[in-house]
Amino acid sequence: MPAIFRSLRGFNFRLWAAGAFVSNIGTWMQRTAQDWLVFAELTDRNATAVGIVMALQFGPPLLLLPLTGFVADHFDRRRVLMLTQTCMGLLALGLGLLTISGHVVLWQVHVFAFLLGCVTAFDAPARQTFVSDLVTEAELSNAVALNSTSFNGARLIGPAAAGLLISWVGSGWVFVINAASFVAVIASLHLLRLAELQRHALAVRTRGSLLEGFRYVWNRPDLVAILSMLFLIATFGLNFPIFVSMMSVTVFHGGPGQYGVLISTMAVGSVTGALLSARRAQPRLAQLLVSAIAFSLSMLVAALMPNAVLFGLVLIVVGMSAQTFMTTSNSLVQLSTEPAMRGRVLAILLALALGGTPLGAPIVGWVADAFGARWSLGIGVVAGAAALLVGLRYLVRHRGLRIGFANGRLRIAIDQGRR
Repeated sequence: MPAIFRSLRGFNFRLWAAGAFVSNIGTWMQRTAQDWLVFAELTDRNATAVGIVMALQFGPPLLLLPLTGFVADHFDRRRVLMLTQTCMGLLALGLGLLTISGHVVLWQVHVFAFLLGCVTAFDAPARQTFVSDLVTEAELSNAVALNSTSFNGARLIGPAAAGLLISWVGSGWVFVINAASFVAVIASLHLLRLAELQRHALAVRTRGSLLEGFRYVWNRPDLVAILSMLFLIATFGLNFPIFVSMMSVTVFHGGPGQYGVLISTMAVGSVTGALLSARRAQPRLAQLLVSAIAFSLSMLVAALMPNAVLFGLVLIVVGMSAQTFMTTSNSLVQLSTEPAMRGRVLAILLALALGGTPLGAPIVGWVADAFGARWSLGIGVVAGAAALLVGLRYLVRHRGLRIGFANGRLRIAIDQGRR
C-alpha cells in the first residue's frame, strides 16, 4: 500500500474510514439541501437567512465548549459516537419527513439546525480524538489527513448529488437519504476489533477539569498562535455556503444543479490539499503560513471571475489552500498536545473552527446582501492576510524568526527548539 495511505493498513481505521465516508456523503448532501431550502425555497434568496441558520447550527460548539472537551477526554469515545451519530440520524429523518409533508417553515429549520449543532458539539471532538484510538502515534498525522480526505472526498459527491436530487424529488428526500447514511458509520463502530484499539488512559476527573484545557492552551504560545489563525480564517473565510450560493444565483444566475457542482468542484481542491498533507511525515507551521497566503490570494481572484466556469476553477485552489490550512492546524495541535488533554484542546480547536461561524456568517451574509456577492469574498481575503500576520508575529516573538540575504539569496531562519 502506498505510504500516503499507510494508516489504512490497520483494520480498525480502514473500517472506520469506510463507514465515515458513506456518512460524510450524506452530511454534505444535507448541508447543501438545507442551505438551498433556506436560500431559495423558504426565503427570497436571502443570504442573511442562510447565515442565521449557519450560526444556529455551528454556534453550540462555542456555547458548550467546556462540556464537549470534558466528555471527549473522560468518557469512552466509541460509546459517545454511537449515541451522537444515532441522534444526528434521527434529526435528519425528522427534518426530512417535515419537509416532504410540505409543512416545513423557517423557524422549524432553525430548531433542527440548533439541535443538530448541539449534538455535533459533542460528536466532533470525540470523533477527532477517536482517530488516535484507531492508529499508532506514528501514523496519527497521516490518519488525520486521510480523515480530512474522506470528509472532503465526500464533498465531491454529496453536493452535486444533492443538487440533482433537489431538482428531481425535492430537498426533503435528501434529508431522509442522509438519515439512512448514518447506518454505515454506526455499523462500523459496532464491528471494530476492540482488542486492537490504541487505548489511552482517560483523564482523571478533578475539580477544575472543565477549564483545564483553557489553562493548558494559554500557557502554550504555539497553540495560541495556531488557534488564533484558525479562528480568523474559519470565522470570516470559510463561509462557503454564502459565498458560493450568492455567486451562483445572483451573479451567474444558476439553479441548484450549478450550486451543487460548484461546491463539488471546490472539493477537488480540498481532497488534493488533504492528500498532500497526508504525504508529509510531519506538519510544519510554515505550511500554515503558505496556505494562509494562498487562501487570501485565491479568494481575491475568485471574486473577480466573470463566469461560473472560471469561478469553479479558482474554487479548486481555494479548496486546496483552505484544506491544507485546516488539516495542518489539526495535525499540529494533536501531535503537540498530551494525550490526556487532547480531547479538551481539540474541543477548543473545533469550537473555533465551527463555532466561529455564528460570528462571521451573519456579517458575510449582510455584506453579500448589501454590497453584492463579490464584496463578501473580500472578507475572506482580509481573513487570510490577518492570519498570516498572526503567524509571523508568533515566529518573531517566540521562535526568533530572522529574514536576511546571504550570497545574494533570501535566507529565513527560526529556532526549531522553542515553542
